[in-house]
Amino acid sequence: MVLASELATTGHDGEQAMQIPHALQSDDPTRAKNVLQAYFGDPYLHDGFTGASFDSWDSLGTRDADANVFTADDLIAVTLLSVNAGPRAAQALLRDRRAEFSPLLAEIGPDRDLADEPGPITPAWPAWRLENQLLTVHGIGLTIASKLIARKRPRLYPIWDTVVVDVLGTRGKHLASIHEALRTTPALRRRISKARKEAHLPEDISELRILDVLAWMQGARGQTGLPEGSCRDAAKTSKTRLATLTDSRCVTGTS
Repeated sequence: MVLASELATTGHDGEQAMQIPHALQSDDPTRAKNVLQAYFGDPYLHDGFTGASFDSWDSLGTRDADANVFTADDLIAVTLLSVNAGPRAAQALLRDRRAEFSPLLAEIGPDRDLADEPGPITPAWPAWRLENQLLTVHGIGLTIASKLIARKRPRLYPIWDTVVVDVLGTRGKHLASIHEALRTTPALRRRISKARKEAHLPEDISELRILDVLAWMQGARGQTGLPEGSCRDAAKTSKTRLATLTDSRCVTGTS
């Protein structure tokens, strides 16, 4: 059995394989747990990054019922990851082109693990077609499009982010490379699951989201994947408000 830390640098059919974040290159979950708790808070959503609320944001209380329609909550959730589609995109998604995007979301089907999706993943895949259609909206680029789809299908669609793709080495084939890595490396999925459990995160924080956070923290905060001590430790050791970080910013707070 190939372990995550032993994943070859060339994938199936000679394609470039996804590089495993440092925090997942060991069966010991301590490093991944510490990074996840710094991001999501310990306890969950306490003294973490504002991006930690992306997964659970549901001010309308209709998220489950709205699986096949983009809502204002989705646009707000995206801003928690420090991007903003802008007013013209909001008009398109919520009003002018609402009827166009809802059937595409419905065609994707229910949320499910990307690792269990039969391959190969091609541009004909419904979620990929939705991404391409979102890119026709003024103000929506690849990062925002992927975050919008990840809001609707968090287990199925990975977020594309320049920091993340550089850490994972997936800039050219992000979706396909992640799919291949999760599908062919059971140890990687076990490590992700173990890290989620050790960090006391809810089950609805998906494999893809944990992979995304660990990669982003590594790329943005250095090889340890942690801020100075971590957001939580900074709050404990300082009486000042927490410093704002790039992307998914630290929540302001005191000890």
